[in-house]
Amino acid sequence: MRSKRVEGFTLIEIMIVVVIIGVLASLIVPKVLDRPAQARVSVAKANINAISEALELYKFDNDLYPTQDQGLQALVTKPNLDPIPKRWRGYLNKVPKDPWGNEYYYVSPGEHGSYDIYCYIENKTNDSDENIIGNWDQEAEDSEQ
Repeated sequence: MRSKRVEGFTLIEIMIVVVIIGVLASLIVPKVLDRPAQARVSVAKANINAISEALELYKFDNDLYPTQDQGLQALVTKPNLDPIPKRWRGYLNKVPKDPWGNEYYYVSPGEHGSYDIYCYIENKTNDSDENIIGNWDQEAEDSEQ
């Protein structure tokens, strides 16, 4: 009578597979976990670019940018503060919030140009340049390309 031979994986084979999976996970997981932060930075840059384009249209129509007191809301509703634009039209449906849920900062005239639009990455606790995304960054990137 023949005995049935039980086939399967040895403990060594299983351990080798587990080690390989562990090595692959240690290489891939940090890159995957870092993606949400990169995505938020990309969204902030895209929003700042859209706001900048709306500001340029505003200036084209009205010969000046909104004042700091008028703020970015001047792109959504006609300002009632001087100087009141004569040829105003809606430039944005709404002013977007940054990916962390805060308002974008608008300074006019700006330190880096006619205006500055910026936001802080995640929190406002550290004002270093690495924690700020601004329209001047994008202008520098555009000139490099």
